[in-house]
Amino acid sequence: MHLPDAPVPSEGFLVTHFLTVRDQAVARAFYAGILGGQVLAPENPCIIKLANSWIILNSGGGPTPDKPNVTLEPPQQSTRINSFLNLRVADIEACYAAWKAKGATFLTPPLDNHGWETRCYMCDPDGYLIEVGQPSPKMVALLQSHAP
Repeated sequence: MHLPDAPVPSEGFLVTHFLTVRDQAVARAFYAGILGGQVLAPENPCIIKLANSWIILNSGGGPTPDKPNVTLEPPQQSTRINSFLNLRVADIEACYAAWKAKGATFLTPPLDNHGWETRCYMCDPDGYLIEVGQPSPKMVALLQSHAP
């Protein structure tokens, strides 16, 4: 599958994740500098190609005609989360070491999750939680047994 250089589908649809951030430059530095994303647009909104997906970073704001009664804002508490990014990696120890060396803040080192995966969590500069996980052979076998 060939992915375009920008999140503009030629057919069907693509999935992007929009994050409301306090400071686009700080968030951009995290997603591009630490996680290695490619900046496609620097701000308003900032669009970053991150592996095989895209992250859109933009400032918050009040309601608009197409989303009346909705206000966008970054997380208010880093201990109360209702969604998070989930990054699946081939080598969690290598990612943990590389991203930590670049300044990522992790809650714990990678830990075994009941034999299904090894995972750890980090936070971005706005407090968004990011799970980093490497599936175990047991999980890979389960997923492969259910593949079409």
